[in-house]
Amino acid sequence: MPGEDVREALRVIRGEVGDFVFVPELPARGPHAGMIGRALAVLEGLEADLQPAGWRLGVGSGRDLQRAHSLLAQDLDAAEELLAEHEGPVKVQVTGPLTLAAHVERARGDKLVADHGARREVAESLAEGLTTHVADVRRRFARAEQIVVQVDEPSITAVIGGGIPTASGFGRHRTVHPPEADALLRRVVDAISDAGARPVVHSCAADLPLALLAEAGFTAVSFDLGLADPDDSWSEAFEAGTDLWPGVVPSTDADVTDAELGRRIERFFGRLGFDEDAYADRLVVTPTCGLAGATPAWARQALSLAQRASGVTTRR
Repeated sequence: MPGEDVREALRVIRGEVGDFVFVPELPARGPHAGMIGRALAVLEGLEADLQPAGWRLGVGSGRDLQRAHSLLAQDLDAAEELLAEHEGPVKVQVTGPLTLAAHVERARGDKLVADHGARREVAESLAEGLTTHVADVRRRFARAEQIVVQVDEPSITAVIGGGIPTASGFGRHRTVHPPEADALLRRVVDAISDAGARPVVHSCAADLPLALLAEAGFTAVSFDLGLADPDDSWSEAFEAGTDLWPGVVPSTDADVTDAELGRRIERFFGRLGFDEDAYADRLVVTPTCGLAGATPAWARQALSLAQRASGVTTRR
C-alpha cells in the first residue's frame, strides 16, 4: 500500500475489501518496511544488516534488522487494534525463499542464490520463523475464520531460469532447478500448513511455473492475469484443487470498470474450460501487483474494484 501511515492504510482496507482483510506492507517508509526487510524480520536465527548494495546476512550490528522487527511489531499492533473483531480471513504476506535468495547477499558477497547451502539455510530459517509468526498472528486475531499466509515470489521465473545477475553484472547465476526450487518452497509451505494457516503464493512475473507452485503445496496462486499464458497445467492445477486468484485490477491509476474486469476474468476461465459455476466460490480478485506505487486515491479505488469485480460474474 502507498504512504507511511499504517493506520490509515488499515482503515482503507477495512472499509473497502469486505471480509478478506490483510496486514499491509508500506515500503515508502524505507527498506526496513519493504518486502525484503519485512521477510528478514521473520527469519529465525539469522542476522542481517543493510549495506550499500542492499541487505546482507551475517554482518553488521543488527540495528537495521531490529528496525525491521520494530516496524513489523508496530504494524501488527495497529492491525490488532483496528481489526481484532474481524471474523473473516486475515492475510499476512512474506517474501518467499527464492526471491530472498535473489535479493539478499551472503556475508562474503554476492547473492544467496549463488550458494546451494545458503539457499537451503534461508528457506529453513524462514520456515522456522513463520511458525512463530503465524502463532503470533493467530493470537492477535483470535476471532478470524482463517489465517492466510501469502508467499511473494516475484523473482521465481528469473531464479529458475538463470536470470539473476552476478555481482559484477557481467554474468548470470546458474539456474535453480525445479526439484530444488520445489524443496525450498515446500519447506515453507509445510511450515505454514503445520501452523494451521493457509499457504498461498503471489507472483506478478511472466511465464509463471504454475505446476511447480501447485505441486509445492500452495492452495492458491495469485498472478497477473495480463501476463498469464495458461497451458494445460493451469487447468490441471485448478481441477486438482489449487485456486487461481486473477490479478486484474491495475496497480496504478487507470480508467476501468468492475464490469470490464469481470469480463476479463470470465474470458480467462473460459480459456481454461471452466464456467462460472466452477470458479465463483473459489474466486479472489486482486490487483495485478502491489499498490505501493499507486496514489492513495487509486489504492482505495483499486481495492473497491477488486471487491466489486469478484461479484460481477455471480450477479449475471
